[in-house]
Amino acid sequence: MKRWFPYIRPYKVPFILGPLCMIMEVIGEVVMPYLLSIIINRAGDGTLTVSSSLGVMLLMILTAILMMVGGVGGAYFGSKASVNFAADLRADVYARVQTFSFANIDKFSTGSLVTRLTNDVTQIQNFVNTLLRMALRAPGMMVAALIMAIAMNPPLSVVFAVSVPVMLLAIGCIIRMSFPRFTRQQKKLDALNSTVQENITNVRVIKSFVREEHETEKFGKANRDLRDNAMAAMKVMILMGPIMTLFMNLTVLAVILLGGRFVLAGSMPVGDLSAFLTYVTQILSSLMMVTMLLMMTSRAMASAKRIREVMEEQPDITDDGAAYPDRTVEAGAVEFRHVTFRYYKNSEESVLSDINLTIPAGATVGIIGSTGCGKTTLVSMIPRLYDVDEGQVLVDGVDVRDYSLTQLRNGVGMVLQKNTLFSGSIAENLRWGDREASDEAMITAATHAQADKFVSSFSEGYDTLLEQGGTNVSGGQKQRLCIARALLKKPRILILDDSTSAVDTATEAQIRRAFREDLPGSTKIIIAQRISSVRDADLIVVMDNGRITGTGTHEQLLRDNTEYQEIYYSQTDREEA
Repeated sequence: MKRWFPYIRPYKVPFILGPLCMIMEVIGEVVMPYLLSIIINRAGDGTLTVSSSLGVMLLMILTAILMMVGGVGGAYFGSKASVNFAADLRADVYARVQTFSFANIDKFSTGSLVTRLTNDVTQIQNFVNTLLRMALRAPGMMVAALIMAIAMNPPLSVVFAVSVPVMLLAIGCIIRMSFPRFTRQQKKLDALNSTVQENITNVRVIKSFVREEHETEKFGKANRDLRDNAMAAMKVMILMGPIMTLFMNLTVLAVILLGGRFVLAGSMPVGDLSAFLTYVTQILSSLMMVTMLLMMTSRAMASAKRIREVMEEQPDITDDGAAYPDRTVEAGAVEFRHVTFRYYKNSEESVLSDINLTIPAGATVGIIGSTGCGKTTLVSMIPRLYDVDEGQVLVDGVDVRDYSLTQLRNGVGMVLQKNTLFSGSIAENLRWGDREASDEAMITAATHAQADKFVSSFSEGYDTLLEQGGTNVSGGQKQRLCIARALLKKPRILILDDSTSAVDTATEAQIRRAFREDLPGSTKIIIAQRISSVRDADLIVVMDNGRITGTGTHEQLLRDNTEYQEIYYSQTDREEA
């Protein structure tokens, strides 16, 4: 309850009024058969008149109104409480995910996080709504109806001593069977969501490789797994209905057989038997309600466990222990001291091994090397997208762990290998770099990134709406917009991770010139596959298999470094060919 009470406290009024309204409805449902039995008994013994029964009839009308008010009020307050509960919970889960590092996110699949934020929260919302409407209503009706039945005819009430324990035993067995099935169902839903997200995000690749049939088969398997597990869970639900109905009908039959004898013997009026049968139905219906509530509880518990896993996941990169939380990045000098890093902490093989590198403030540094040699991982250490396993990364002479994440990342701009744009206008995407940027500053940044020309050609200009992921612009246009976004931020450290691979060499040269003119004092780190992209850098770093194998200018490396020579001559020969 400690986990969930903060979501109840702000809405305690509807959380209290909902069950109270349900109690009002229960009182009406229990009183109504008794009032009706009075009318039936008077009709049976010939004493029924309008004048003698007017009070009872008026009381029945008032009871019906009470039941209506209670039912409507319970439904309204239950819905209000559960919807607000779910909205706050969903907001907190989303906020928690935003604090995760890459390593934390890697622990959960993207599809699983989506499922937890949507389906799992919805399951809990439905449970809270049902709980508020049934938690007091079902046991309240069962107890009240049982008291009324016993008071009306104690000998006939013996049937409950047999039927109720048997039904409770059946309910226990059903609940025990259902819980693991609902847990498996949610995991299969995770897998399906991951498949759908992957396929829709990469639909262009799928079509270009004519892999629709393969992906359809892959989706079909995930869909069948979910279907089979959902059916396994639903079989329990399906089984419950007939079993409960069978016990109810057998109990009603027993009451009719025994009660009929009492009526024939004159020891029980017909109206009392009619009311008793209604109470039997109410008692057994209440048990079915409890069963449904317990079934929803088992499903909600599975979802609650998955949500707790997200909420209790501890971000491995935080501001805790930051010695200078208010310090900002001022000069932009970067130093790596004996840095070692592993993605899998129990792995013997390191992605980065004993990296030592000093980058002066304001310098332009190129990093080049074979695919998978650790270039992107290395620069990801600067804004603490990952933390080192051994060694230190320093910015302006201060360990990056001593900055607050906000101050550190505000001083670093990144144009990633995978260029990401968000749904919204081009202007909204560019202002990710600076929310307060003027139109003039935005256009200047776009001009320096060689993006203004194609943006201006759109009929809506900078108000042109981008689809999710920027799929309605080309790869080169997407890269230039991402570069403009980074330029608008004016960071002290700018990291470009192969960010000009989709533009021609002439455009790339113009972008590099813009870096020098627009960010003259900023440190620029350029990861590239083409030597032409880093040839003019103040310092070029050559990496191979997670290690630095050489540093220097283009001329120095061309003279002394074997790996650099191989890259240079392979590209030169290719260009000449």
